[in-house]
Amino acid sequence: MAQVPQTFFDALAVRTWCGLALESLGRAREEIDAINVYPVADGDTGTNLYLTVESAVAAVEAVFTAYDVGKPTLADAVRAMAHGALIGARGNSGTILAQLLRGMAQVLADGGTAHTDGAGLRLALRTAADSARQAVAHPVEGTVLTVASAAADAAGAATGDDCGAIARAAFEGARAALAATPGQLAALERAGVVDAGGRGLVAVLGALVETFTGEAAPVVPGASARVRPAPGDGPVGAEDCADGPGEGGPAFEVIYLLEAEDAAVARLRDRLDGLGDSLVVVGGDGLWNVHVHVDDAGAAVEAGVEAGRPYRIRITHFGAGDAHSTGERTPRERVQRAVVAVVPGEGLAGLYGEAGATTVLARPGEPPASGELVEAVRRAHAREVVLLPNDADLRHTAAAAAEQARAEGIRVALIPTRSAVQGIAALAVHEPERRFDEDVVSMTSAAGATRHAEVAVAEHRSWTSAGICQAGDVLGLIDGDVAVIGADVTAVAETVLDRMLAAGGELVTLVLGDEAPGTIAEQLEDRVREAYLAVDTVVYRGGRQGALLLIGVE
Repeated sequence: MAQVPQTFFDALAVRTWCGLALESLGRAREEIDAINVYPVADGDTGTNLYLTVESAVAAVEAVFTAYDVGKPTLADAVRAMAHGALIGARGNSGTILAQLLRGMAQVLADGGTAHTDGAGLRLALRTAADSARQAVAHPVEGTVLTVASAAADAAGAATGDDCGAIARAAFEGARAALAATPGQLAALERAGVVDAGGRGLVAVLGALVETFTGEAAPVVPGASARVRPAPGDGPVGAEDCADGPGEGGPAFEVIYLLEAEDAAVARLRDRLDGLGDSLVVVGGDGLWNVHVHVDDAGAAVEAGVEAGRPYRIRITHFGAGDAHSTGERTPRERVQRAVVAVVPGEGLAGLYGEAGATTVLARPGEPPASGELVEAVRRAHAREVVLLPNDADLRHTAAAAAEQARAEGIRVALIPTRSAVQGIAALAVHEPERRFDEDVVSMTSAAGATRHAEVAVAEHRSWTSAGICQAGDVLGLIDGDVAVIGADVTAVAETVLDRMLAAGGELVTLVLGDEAPGTIAEQLEDRVREAYLAVDTVVYRGGRQGALLLIGVE
């Protein structure tokens, strides 16, 4: 698509750049996904960068749409770009790209001018590279950070104040630095590839050149971005940026947005740095994007809860033997089977993640869209996926996601779980070594044999199957229908539990929300122990899950 060159960096240039960057990453996405080795070979760097820029594009377009007459200011556009990238950042590479864009925005939005020239762009690129490096706990050379610094150095050495000349100098500097990355990082040299995140940044800077000159930047030398063939080489994917992993490194990637104050985030950095590696915390002004690789996913989420309000939590299990390996090895293939589950609270996200599931967090009033479920299926990086929606209202959304994933060649089985406690039961009998159909049948049977209930507070007056409730009443729902209306949370929970166990059961699962009374678990456990001798009870903390209490009876 032909572009009208932009002489200055203004709001229209921001819009054009974002659109061209998305197109460029779209063309290069598979290539970038296919090169990698550092620090985790999970084959999604190109996809993560694409999704991050896609979010930035959506935010910029929303700002332009809001103006019926005229156009937004440069400050409006770059702030929207940075915010969109921050909230949509995926993986190490996407998180660092979001910080690069934020660093640029800090310069370009300063002063309230309608546009800036090459001098402003030069300063923006320098600030971007420096802020991205500061966001990484343990920077490593030969990664996207090196490429960003080289781009800023080249822009700083360029003469004149023409945006096109500055952008081209940055692009050429980044391209040269990318070609040198295998000599800086042994993992890249062994695999015979350049850094994947750096390759993505070169594509983004190429789009910047096209924005100001109208000419497409040259393709990176060696279309496959490989510097030499590697023995046994095959499709792999790279994330980049942080500390070098050791043998048998962390098994989970944990990402979340966090609303928190600066002081709390400083403490969070220290806490997460002690839990794992590949730590990147980007953002500011009360909103942060947190990325870390850990063995204890629950602890990483809990640290976020202590610091502020985490949301959009994503936990990915790398799979046995495919994370953090620095030794000579054949690049990993897709795992055979994975479980993708929607969960209502941070606590359950940690629980499911530790059980090996890839999770999508559904906050109250914020159900995930089918696109988020498709992305989770892709992140699971498996040939076969069992999808657990854990909500009756998500049945059609999950079905649409399953169809999309099947169209991409992934075998998907949708188990119509209506509650997270049914998902827990299904996950408990999941055995990846079994034939796919047998595993799905076993998981479906376990979920179907689990009755589910919840205790919640009515938000308004309404008719229910148990009569009229008033706002503030405590409701006990069994299998989705209101069965009990009362005033005391524990009393309603006991009544619900008695009704469920009247039909028999061997195991009671209790998932406590943050607002549940502190003594309710102990009281319910005592009641089960005294009245139902052969029934066991297990208790989990669900976090901010909407309902005060979830109950499962198997």
